[in-house]
Amino acid sequence: MVSEEEKMYLGFDFSTQQLKAFVVDDNLRVLFEEFVEFDSALPEFRTQKGIIQSKDKSITSPTIMWVKAVDILLDKLQIIGADLGKVVAISGSAQQHGTVYWQKGSEAVMQSLDPSSFLHTQLASCFTVPNSPIWMDSSTTEYCRKLESAVGGSEELAKITGSVAYERFSGPQIAKIAHTKKIAYDNTERISLVSSFGASLFLGKYAPIDFSDGSGMNLLDIRKKCWNSKCLEACAPNLCGKLGKLVPSDEVLGYINPYYVERFAFNPNCRVVSFTGDNPASLIGMCLKSNEIAVSLGTSDTIFMWLEDAKLLTEGHILINPLQPDNYMAMLCFKNGSLIREKIRNSMADRSWEEFSKLLERTPRGNFGNMGLFYDEIEIIPRISGEFRFDKMDNPVKKFSSAETEIRALIEGQFVAKRAHAEELGFHIDSVSKILATGGASNNKAIVQVLADVFNTPVYTLKEANSASLGGAYLAKQGIRDREKHSDPVLYFQEITSKVSLPTLFCTPYNDSKEIYTPMVARYKKLIKTISNDN
Repeated sequence: MVSEEEKMYLGFDFSTQQLKAFVVDDNLRVLFEEFVEFDSALPEFRTQKGIIQSKDKSITSPTIMWVKAVDILLDKLQIIGADLGKVVAISGSAQQHGTVYWQKGSEAVMQSLDPSSFLHTQLASCFTVPNSPIWMDSSTTEYCRKLESAVGGSEELAKITGSVAYERFSGPQIAKIAHTKKIAYDNTERISLVSSFGASLFLGKYAPIDFSDGSGMNLLDIRKKCWNSKCLEACAPNLCGKLGKLVPSDEVLGYINPYYVERFAFNPNCRVVSFTGDNPASLIGMCLKSNEIAVSLGTSDTIFMWLEDAKLLTEGHILINPLQPDNYMAMLCFKNGSLIREKIRNSMADRSWEEFSKLLERTPRGNFGNMGLFYDEIEIIPRISGEFRFDKMDNPVKKFSSAETEIRALIEGQFVAKRAHAEELGFHIDSVSKILATGGASNNKAIVQVLADVFNTPVYTLKEANSASLGGAYLAKQGIRDREKHSDPVLYFQEITSKVSLPTLFCTPYNDSKEIYTPMVARYKKLIKTISNDN
């Protein structure tokens, strides 16, 4: 029996480039953290930034790579001293929209694992589609149009599922697999999201999809909280049975698979709580409140906020709130995040973030009127690709005169776009506005200063930047609460997170920020219409 003082909670994050884990104590203080970077730790899979891009422009990740990363990560946790026998609950998060296709009979394999063998060797033949489509894939346009047509148009689909059809969403991705890989689809016993796949590994049977991550599929009715039959039928045959049931994001799914008890010395009474998407998990990990906006600066950049009612969005997404299923969260996702920042850092700042920051700070706010919009990949909002540079008169230019100008144009352009689209979502700057920044770039003072200036709002950061991993650990404790004693999940969450370190003020906007950037937001809205019409 684990005492109250010894209880630990383990949260995982299956992100695009790495698998991360946080172990927290009963007061949610971080005790251990560890990660496995796919490219460097698992070079045999030949990924770049955790992905494989095919000639047909589809973007996937090897499913078994994620499994092998679990083997490695659990070993690494033990090596650094984590006593996994004190872990009383596991939960986690994962990159949203990715899909995993389980071969018939895979559940039986998971239930009879040999603790003397690696997990990845025993599950190697369990996937009908070896490389899982992930959120960066944009090769499903025709299936998006078919899905929208089946329900009466894009706006009707947004009313039902919270989003118009997006190429990266799971529904269109499943439709493509069913059409182009029919035998594989027919032999698929269960389709998981990456989140429910992660939960399945620890549970030893197919874990259900949770409401919050499930609402990023274009298949779930976000008001009725069930699969929509028209959407399912438009995507693939017999899909409902392959998806299984839906559960709340804090649902206790069962006890950990005995494999982990025998191989890694987990407590047999350790419970597995639903895993959810990385963005809902970040809302949890950041303890986001209704008067705050979260900006995640990672492989993709994301904005999200808490909503009481489901709004109709034709750009962006409405997801079911992971803490309160009767509430929602709004999310805007920008595909060209850290990867384009790294690309320009490499070419303009000798691969050095320190030099990148110096060049950024050397250039005045507003960049002498120069503005740049950089989309290496087809962007999500707005749906365009390419590089677009403009002088102060909004005339297109082929290149800027210096590295400093290019770097500031990139960062200002990214944040001006985010503010413009956040305002369309309903965000308004006022005296109590606050931004919570997370993700890898949230540690870069020069970049975050531009974020504060563009939004004319103070930016706070958390002690731990990995909010999705932390959200998984917090969700583990949230899930095993006494539900009779703590019937209100939000009040309980506020109670258990009351001892968590408060966000720290990181940057405040300069006094001239409103004067400089409000007109730039208006310029962006005008320019993006022109660019969209020309593409």
